[in-house]
Amino acid sequence: MKHIHKAIIVVAALGLAACSGPDRFGPGGAGAGGGMGAGAGMGAGGAADPASPAYFQQNVGDRVLFAVDQSSLSPEAQATLDGQVAWLQRNSDYDAVIEGHADEQGTREYNLALGARRANAVMEYLISRGIAENRLRFVSYGKERPVEICSVESCYAKNRRAVTVLAAGSLTS
Repeated sequence: MKHIHKAIIVVAALGLAACSGPDRFGPGGAGAGGGMGAGAGMGAGGAADPASPAYFQQNVGDRVLFAVDQSSLSPEAQATLDGQVAWLQRNSDYDAVIEGHADEQGTREYNLALGARRANAVMEYLISRGIAENRLRFVSYGKERPVEICSVESCYAKNRRAVTVLAAGSLTS
């Protein structure tokens, strides 16, 4: 009986491990927070290393927020994106995928289009500040990938975003 319980636990653990998709952005694209486990933030490659994706995410800022039904960049968003530009210029080994998101209000189709406009606004801003277009691409998830799930404004506000996800190497390969 003990072996059956152990086998069930092992199968369940393997099943959960298979749920993560570190290559959803292609080779080298670990996605938001990918590759960050125990010890993340310590030493080379952690949040203390200015050339690491963890530093980019935690200290530069990997996301900007938008107002309801808007894709225009606020002054706060532009300040965050200026930090992203500086980091990307110093770390030319990284390309980026900009993910556009929306809150749960509205239709799926409307929110996919809105997410695309938001991601494109970020991409165009980065390009206008000197980041090569071939280092960037964007994708819209609309309302399909919320960071907060509840039907109040505080949740909606966190879901109206564009997230810059770093990918090591070329996006065109």
